[in-house]
Amino acid sequence: MSANKVTVSTLHKMKADGEKFAVLTAYDATFASVVDECGVEVILVGDSLGMVIQGDETTLPVTVDDIVYHTRAVSRGSNNALIMADMPFMSDATPELAVHNAGRLMQQGGAHMVKLEGGASQVEVVKRLSELGIPVCGHLGLQPQSVHKLGGYKVQGRGVDAAEEILSDATRLVEAGADLLLLECVPSQLAAEVTRSVTVPVIGIGAGPDTDAQVLVLYDMLGITPGKRPKFTHDFMQGSDSIQAAIQQYVKAVKEGSFPAAAHCFL
Repeated sequence: MSANKVTVSTLHKMKADGEKFAVLTAYDATFASVVDECGVEVILVGDSLGMVIQGDETTLPVTVDDIVYHTRAVSRGSNNALIMADMPFMSDATPELAVHNAGRLMQQGGAHMVKLEGGASQVEVVKRLSELGIPVCGHLGLQPQSVHKLGGYKVQGRGVDAAEEILSDATRLVEAGADLLLLECVPSQLAAEVTRSVTVPVIGIGAGPDTDAQVLVLYDMLGITPGKRPKFTHDFMQGSDSIQAAIQQYVKAVKEGSFPAAAHCFL
C-alpha cells in the first residue's frame, strides 16, 4: 500500500487534528484519475449515477451490478483516494443481503468502504458489516432512496423531535461500528452538533460548514448538471481555466472552510 494511500485511519486522524477533507463523486476511470491527482481524499461512487449518468429521475433504479461496474472503473483510475461505494436501493434490506452485496462491491468493484442510508433501522446491518471487517459510512438526513416516503427532496432535522432523532441515530450507528457518517440537507446547527457529538468523521452535503468534510456531485461542482442545481452546490468552473483547476479550487475551499458559504446552507 502506498504511503500516500488514504485509509479510514487517515480520515480519523484528520478529524482528531482538526483538518478538513474533500469528497467528490466519480463514476469512471478518467475522472477518478483527475479527482485523485487534485488531492481529493475520498471518491464516492454514488447511486447519483442513476440521475447524472443514466438519466433517471431518482436513484431508485440503480442496481448493485451498476455500482460494481462503475466502482471497478473508478478503482482502476484512482491511486490514493479512499473509494466509497453506495449500497443501492434495497440492497441492504437485511444483514444477510447487505453482507452479500457489500462483499461484491469490495471484491468485484474494488471499493474500500460502503455507504448506506438509514438510521435506527440500519443498526443491525451496520453491526454485522463491521463485525466482518467491512468499513461503513452511515447516511442520515435527506435520504434520496426514500424520496417517495419523504414526499420529495426536502430538508430534514428541522424541529426538536426531528433533530433529536438524527442525533440519536448518529450515535447508534457509530456505536454499531460505522466508521464515517454523512449528513445531507440538514440545518447547519444540527450538523455541527452531530459532528461534535461523535468520534468518527462527519461528511456534509447541504449541512453547513462545521462538518469534518464536504461532498458534492462532480457534475454539480463543474456546473454541467442540466436544469436547476441544488442550493448547496457551487459552480467551481467559474473563474477556473480547466477542470483540474476547478477541482483544486474546490479542495482548497473545503480545507480552508470557505465552502460552504451561508448561501449554501439551511437553517
